[in-house]
Amino acid sequence: MKAVMRRFSNQFVTRWWLLGFCLLFQGTAFAGEAVSLLPAPLHMQYLEGVFVIPQTTRISIPDEKEFKTSAKWLLGLISQHSGREVHVSTGAVEPTAIRVERVPKSELEAQFEKAGLTPMTGFDEAYSLQIGSSGVLIQAAEDAGLYYGLTTLWQLLSQRSAPSNKLPALKILDAPEFEWRGLMLDSARHMQSTEFIKQYIDWMSLHKLNVFHWHLTDDQAWRLEIKAYPKLTEVGGYRVPAGAAPAADIDPATGEARLYGGFYSQDEVRDIVAHAASRQVTMVPEIDVPGHASAAIVAYPELGVPGFQLEKVPASWGIYHNVFNLEESTFEFLETVMGEVVALFPGEFIHLGGDEVVTEQWEASERIAERMKELGMDSYQALQNYYVERLQAYLSPHGRRVIGWDEILESSLPAEAVVMSWRGVEGAIEAAAKGHQAVLSPAPTLYLDHIQTSAADEPPGRMDIITIRDIYEFNPLPESLGENRNLLLGLQGNLWTEHVRFEERVAYMTWPRATAIAEIGWSVPERRNWGDFSSRLETHRLRLDDLGIAAAKAVEAGPVTDAEHYSRREDRELELCQSSIALALEDDAPISGERESFLLDIMNPCWIWRDADLSEAHSFSAVVGQLPFNFEIGDMIRDVVVNPPNTPEGELTVRMGDCDGPVIAELPLAPAVDNQAVTELPATGLNLPGEPTPRADLCISFNRIGIEPIWGIDWVQINRAGTREVNE
Repeated sequence: MKAVMRRFSNQFVTRWWLLGFCLLFQGTAFAGEAVSLLPAPLHMQYLEGVFVIPQTTRISIPDEKEFKTSAKWLLGLISQHSGREVHVSTGAVEPTAIRVERVPKSELEAQFEKAGLTPMTGFDEAYSLQIGSSGVLIQAAEDAGLYYGLTTLWQLLSQRSAPSNKLPALKILDAPEFEWRGLMLDSARHMQSTEFIKQYIDWMSLHKLNVFHWHLTDDQAWRLEIKAYPKLTEVGGYRVPAGAAPAADIDPATGEARLYGGFYSQDEVRDIVAHAASRQVTMVPEIDVPGHASAAIVAYPELGVPGFQLEKVPASWGIYHNVFNLEESTFEFLETVMGEVVALFPGEFIHLGGDEVVTEQWEASERIAERMKELGMDSYQALQNYYVERLQAYLSPHGRRVIGWDEILESSLPAEAVVMSWRGVEGAIEAAAKGHQAVLSPAPTLYLDHIQTSAADEPPGRMDIITIRDIYEFNPLPESLGENRNLLLGLQGNLWTEHVRFEERVAYMTWPRATAIAEIGWSVPERRNWGDFSSRLETHRLRLDDLGIAAAKAVEAGPVTDAEHYSRREDRELELCQSSIALALEDDAPISGERESFLLDIMNPCWIWRDADLSEAHSFSAVVGQLPFNFEIGDMIRDVVVNPPNTPEGELTVRMGDCDGPVIAELPLAPAVDNQAVTELPATGLNLPGEPTPRADLCISFNRIGIEPIWGIDWVQINRAGTREVNE
């Protein structure tokens, strides 16, 4: 990637005026439906006339081996999604309806200059596309520009709602606003197949996303084969999932609980990296140091701090205290790992994590104190960044640069280190102020593990709803960057997979929200408008369907209505009593098949049913499930609310008014204790105090002996006198 180019002020004025004119002009010269492209191009102008697309279409492309691989894939999509027979010609002399040609960069620059445009990122990814009555011409100086020109052509020819055999005459000049337009996929918590990873990269490239950040190691797994240290994957690549159901799932071959996991062989990684290169996508591997190291330490205990060893790869989510030690042999281990990583990933950047490092084990170790003295360090923060400095020194001769989460800013960094700002945008602003390049990836807005709607069938994830509009309206250019704008490489969305077990859910959580990331990464601010984008997205959803992407639909939960004979609420139709660590969690059972998910706050599993109809109320029913408390939350665990039970197994308790109000029902949990999946508890009569109360708030919580297990609600129901007391 090259340094970001600046625009001069007169170019800003020219471009703003021109873009405004083009937006007004769009649609006036073509009687059919206006072109719908996503992301929005830098410059698009309608011309007079139309191009009638032949049923059998000949396309000429440069006769270059490397480009032909990706071009033929795109042309195959064009043929598949447009319903036309496409013939590819290379170096042919006969006329073709569509031509894709490489031109000198100076020629491309001249086209942009004539339109008063200077791309912020230069011309490596720029292209021009012109449609006239005689055909289509795509021009670019580099492979990336040729590729993106073809992706735009794919969109033009796959716009199923447009006239089937015509394209309007138009001129597109296009280039990205940012050079880093990425997605991060966590394959450590839950692993995806190589086939799916390649498909995911395909989908990215069709939206002009160009960086695939691959999270390969964490506390719960080490997924990358390292030849010098085979136990990293043989041991560190597998764990027993948390919960009673996985613990009871005995592998007959070992007589022990069945292991879950896997890893990517180096041959598989080379295949994926080559595939990404053919799609103009750069791979950025992440190898976490010095924290998030539990799986590696289980595989090789000598890497850990003396006195803090682990027996098995953990299965809980959160922040562990396990860190690498300071021995020279540990740095030799890390440098050997990096040597193999460099051989596999030819891209410029290696991500070292560097986040959420707990210094407790270092502080308790006399050996660490000795090593700090030997190395001349007087703070644990300096110790953390010693890893960054040491590994950057190793990587520099290989032409690689370190990138890390924004915690690495907390002490001095090598000049070439890049900061990925996840705790808001402040990390990027601070990094730029210190002269470091930065990438914006702030939580929660660009964290795709957050659920998208309040619909009852929304899959598990973090509870704060992040919609596609939330992402689209994110400002990737904070004013406080000021003159340091040129140090902002771009932005990235992150999909952590603690609660995303399946590939179908990876697709669902990513799309269509990634289309918003694509547009704010590619399109200039003047071209971004929510109403226009949402209209184009409706057309684009048909393309997502054509690609087989199980994308989320734009739906919300409907209004809650009472049934004729009873009143019932799903868990997502209730309010949480508090929202400290609110999650939609999936049950640990059954081992195979569909599992229920539960919306709850792990700090206080408690719900409010607002304005419940208690007229003629007779009894209360509920379906509940139990989950493991598999969360590393440090000292916060002391604040988990545990209401003491009245019976050995505990109860579901219903109070009227608020959570200090009178108890009107207690449903014993005994029938559910030995059931690993959901259980319908026997209905319990309501003990309503005083005069009949037609409506009241209800507080629903659990009495239990400890934090394990967490009890969740599938649904609760008020039964009325003379009616059935079960779900129909």
